[in-house]
Amino acid sequence: MSNNQEAMTFAEKLRLDPRLSQAKQLILDAVAEYQQHLVNVRPANPEREPAYQQMLEAFGEIRGGSLYFPYLASGLGNGPFVELADGSVKLDMITGIGVHGYGHSHPRMVEAGIEAALSDTVMQGNLQQGPESFELVKLLTEKANESGGGLNHCFLSTSGAMANENSLKIAFQKNQPANRVVAFSHCFAGRTLALSQVTDKPGNRVGLPDTITVDYIPFYRPDDPAGSTELAVNRFREQIKRHPGKIAALWMELVQGEGGYYPGSPDFFRALCSVARENQIAVIADEVQTFGRTSRLYAFQHFELDQQVDLVTIGKISQVCATLYTDDYKPKPGLISQTFTGSSWAIIAAQAIIQGLIDGGHYGSEGRNQQLHACFQAGLERISERLPGAVSGPYGIGGMVAFTPFDGELERSKEMVNRLYHAGLMSFIAGSDPVRIRFLMPLGSVEEGHIELACQIIEQVAEEMSSES
Repeated sequence: MSNNQEAMTFAEKLRLDPRLSQAKQLILDAVAEYQQHLVNVRPANPEREPAYQQMLEAFGEIRGGSLYFPYLASGLGNGPFVELADGSVKLDMITGIGVHGYGHSHPRMVEAGIEAALSDTVMQGNLQQGPESFELVKLLTEKANESGGGLNHCFLSTSGAMANENSLKIAFQKNQPANRVVAFSHCFAGRTLALSQVTDKPGNRVGLPDTITVDYIPFYRPDDPAGSTELAVNRFREQIKRHPGKIAALWMELVQGEGGYYPGSPDFFRALCSVARENQIAVIADEVQTFGRTSRLYAFQHFELDQQVDLVTIGKISQVCATLYTDDYKPKPGLISQTFTGSSWAIIAAQAIIQGLIDGGHYGSEGRNQQLHACFQAGLERISERLPGAVSGPYGIGGMVAFTPFDGELERSKEMVNRLYHAGLMSFIAGSDPVRIRFLMPLGSVEEGHIELACQIIEQVAEEMSSES
């Protein structure tokens, strides 16, 4: 912060100490040396499997249920490749459901970890934050407003669910006594008590008390753009008429992630936002999954909604999560606060990831995100042509890619996800009727060759399953 040696804090002087630069380089060199062995998928080491299985079973017993995948990492990876504690190597194309933007053990993340280790505390929070928190919120708001948006405020939080909870609280406070939310059918918002009510998945609410009331309107259909837009607008107006003055927020997932990777359109969203504006209803854009993955840093920018949104939430790839909001929605003191707003590593890593993707040319109509999507799309289309009925699609947008396996039936889709895993490729399911298999690529480290390998594994597994049916 200061170039004057006498005015520098001791922390600033410490970070300029040449011994730290030397130590950092030694660590990076050591990591790179061992990463050279992680350049392809590999089965488990038989000698390690018994102990690994015992550890998995013990872990599942303690946590009250087995892990979704038999996955316990060794602690080392190489971009899209990750080594497990059983000695196997997987090609990770789901990245913790979109969390690991640079994959595993990337030099950017190692450096961020070293910088965080020098911080005086592990966690930052309501009472004590460092300059890196200021730099991050400044970066997030500047980028949010570069196309004319008005999101001048940013509050950091430890999870996407908390970011979403904060957005709801802000909307309810501003628009009181309104106490209802309108959301899209098949949306996903989170698993807290309130967000389980917003999420259109009854199974997520079993045994839970009602907290807020949510009304649902249909989402965009690409096979009927005008008709689906008119239907959604009409349903929205019906809810407003049925509950005058009671709707506090329009909850918009711009790409339905858990719902199956269904993007909306600018015209669709603008039509709904216009109705919300007419009726003093807050427009919330839930970007916990889409942030960083479209043609713009924020999906609301991709869909040209800069002047339409009042609150935006981000998470996953950003490591530390956040709620951004306009001047009109600035909350009263005490409404939002957290002991922890994030770990020092998450805050420093967030800056490294976001700035790295920007500097790496990931955004724009011809940006890296779009190129990677086109590459994956082409590979899946080739498989579909060779194995009709086994792989259909692809679907999604930018760094979000999905396909429907066979008839999209749940159990068979799960079976394919598990077979892909054991063949070396990590994926996950999304949606229902049909169920899709999805990928959230490590955008900062994935190359076309990794996507080609992923498609080879998909084709191999799809062919095996086709021959068995």
